[in-house]
Amino acid sequence: MKQEKAPEQHMQPFELRALKNALLVGAYRSGTEKELCDDYLTELERLCETYGLTAIAKISCPIKKIEASAYLGEGKLEELKKAADDLKADVIIFDDEISPHQQRNLEKIFFRPVIDRTELIIEVFAQRAQTREARLQIELAKVKYQFPRLRRMWTHLSRQTATAGAGAHTKGEGEKQIEIDRRLLRRQLDRLNTELEQVAEQRQTQRSLRLRTGIPTFAIVGYTNAGKSTLLKALTQADVLVEDKLFATLDTTTRKFTLPNRQEILLIDTVGFIRKIPHTLVAAFKSTLEEAVHTDILLHLVDVSHPKAEEQAESTMAVLKELGAEEHPIITVLNKIDQCENPVILSKFRVKYPKTVAISAVSGTGFDDLMEIMMKEISLLRKVVSCRIPQSHYGLVSELMREGRVISCEYEENDILIKLEIPGRLEYKVQPFLIG
Repeated sequence: MKQEKAPEQHMQPFELRALKNALLVGAYRSGTEKELCDDYLTELERLCETYGLTAIAKISCPIKKIEASAYLGEGKLEELKKAADDLKADVIIFDDEISPHQQRNLEKIFFRPVIDRTELIIEVFAQRAQTREARLQIELAKVKYQFPRLRRMWTHLSRQTATAGAGAHTKGEGEKQIEIDRRLLRRQLDRLNTELEQVAEQRQTQRSLRLRTGIPTFAIVGYTNAGKSTLLKALTQADVLVEDKLFATLDTTTRKFTLPNRQEILLIDTVGFIRKIPHTLVAAFKSTLEEAVHTDILLHLVDVSHPKAEEQAESTMAVLKELGAEEHPIITVLNKIDQCENPVILSKFRVKYPKTVAISAVSGTGFDDLMEIMMKEISLLRKVVSCRIPQSHYGLVSELMREGRVISCEYEENDILIKLEIPGRLEYKVQPFLIG
């Protein structure tokens, strides 16, 4: 495909928030994948809507292979270029991740900005982050994403003249702007990592304080827009943002709640998951997502009215596995049953996920069943054990007394005979000292 020459030869840096109309492009290899490709494009359209862009068209492209230079073949690129011109698209958004090299070539072909799903998700996160931690994490993800794409941002600049230290008489060529920016980004990365380490230490302190209280904790996890914040607000009357948009919540919110048996618990609302979640974001939001790892029980919320509910649930489980949280007790909560048009899906979920309850977070339907299964799971968290522990391990005895409930305690020679109720997470520590 012959490339026309752009008037200024190179793309100029742009601000995504200044653009309005987006042409969305997806690709599939076989006819069986087309439906999934269309579904991803619909989700990409929702991301655009959340950010403030208008998706003026969604185009699914059949491909035999991904072209290394520009992702798609010449014929398809010509069609897309004409569509973009006719529709007056401001930006082209690819549903799959494209390499920096492909991005540069595509922008030369389209004469307009080209981004991918990853960049759009990062921009949505940047727009909606509220707390200092979330903003730091987004900035870190942005820097990591931009680093290999610096050439795209600065190819319109020539080399700079020699620095003052070199002396003008040397006529030497100074640093390229791209080299200066690489150095600045490295410094920025170091600063962000240091600040996030400090935030992680503060979060660890908060977790330690929570553990000392002995109050069971539930993390509400699930696909973005599944209704996590709505459930938290319905149960605790918490003042949390509830919007019908993707990634309405980016910051964790913790609220206390009392179950019908007067058991106090902590409910933690977490950031939503999404299919094709960028690895840079999983890494950047590790400390926030780790709230799911450091809780007692997970409430996996699923929007059962969504046509792709099963795939969304699997995506959430995949991220939990990546975080090492899939072994936690998990209650699968099928939300929006009042909007569910396919009752067969409920049976499918109950077969696949053993602890399942159906609710409507808006109307309160099924809340009694949810409370019952939550109380049952809490009862399984704590176990009564009898141990003979040498006094030389008194540090362990102190921890057990602090975290558990002592039923009886006697001293016999150099051993401590103790019977107590402890959280299940401490069971491995007492395993060598169990009696019977």
